[in-house]
Amino acid sequence: MARKDLLKSVIGQPTDPPVDGGRSSYAMRGASKSMKVSIDSLAENSKRLLEGETIVEIDPALIDASFVNDRLSGDDEAFDELKASIASSGQDTPVLLRPHPEAANRYMVVFGHRRVRVARALGRPVRAVVKAMDDVAHVLAQGQENTARADLSFIEKALFARNLHDLGQAKEVIQQALTIDGTLLSRMLSVAGTVPGHVIAAIGPAKQIGRDRWEDFKKLMAVKSNVAVADRILATEGFDQLDSDTKFEILHSKVTEAGRAPRRRAAKATPAKRTWTAGEGRIKGVIGRAGRAYTISLTSKDSAGFGEFLSENLDQLYAEYLSQSEETSTS
Repeated sequence: MARKDLLKSVIGQPTDPPVDGGRSSYAMRGASKSMKVSIDSLAENSKRLLEGETIVEIDPALIDASFVNDRLSGDDEAFDELKASIASSGQDTPVLLRPHPEAANRYMVVFGHRRVRVARALGRPVRAVVKAMDDVAHVLAQGQENTARADLSFIEKALFARNLHDLGQAKEVIQQALTIDGTLLSRMLSVAGTVPGHVIAAIGPAKQIGRDRWEDFKKLMAVKSNVAVADRILATEGFDQLDSDTKFEILHSKVTEAGRAPRRRAAKATPAKRTWTAGEGRIKGVIGRAGRAYTISLTSKDSAGFGEFLSENLDQLYAEYLSQSEETSTS
């Protein structure tokens, strides 16, 4: 099912051509480019969820977090900047809420969770648009709004995907929510499922660390003894005071130095081969043996004729072989 069909009940109108917008350094660098399908188009979709709707003010005490988390802690600086901006200029952009699916007279955040936190901290009501929607529409709106903002790191998106997967959301829905293909989703789920949760939480969002670095770290964390090394580093005095990117760099470096390299599959032994030539080059062969398999490959001018001769005389040749084998064993 196409994204526009899944979002039809929420957006209610076609997508306009995308317009240029800012990107974070993470979103536009290296392997992370594969995560971007059309960020500007997604931003337009998010705007349509709010345009033309009545904006109401709601007590933040009545608002609960989304049923699926998409953030790691460690964005205090960004939160403080937003708080200062709203304190001085007010909340320009409303958040999107849905009526809480399980609690009457309460609401659930679809997107805008930091603005809700700021309002709660400032003791102000939240400016919001309230729309009824099911879980799939919620997931698509939340994921695509965050992708449009391009402010989620790779590991945050990976955890978001893992959380949705654990909640039973279809892989197609997760791919559309994050605008990624099946290959990248598999890699995200692998990273989030292999690196222990407490290690990811201790590192934080690591905004500047992309997919390739996390996949390399995942291979280290797949070795049980390396997790113990990581735990010792996490317990080091002052580690928790470092910024998120530095935490990742130190963990990756120290585990690589002190830990064990991940096992690699042993390369298969190359079968022993020898060449054979006769008739002044009129017939050539490559003879190889691998385990119980024995092969003869014939080339050159007489290859076809000699090959037919061999195949027609296999019974006689095998009988001679048996006869010689018996003579050898009795002598």
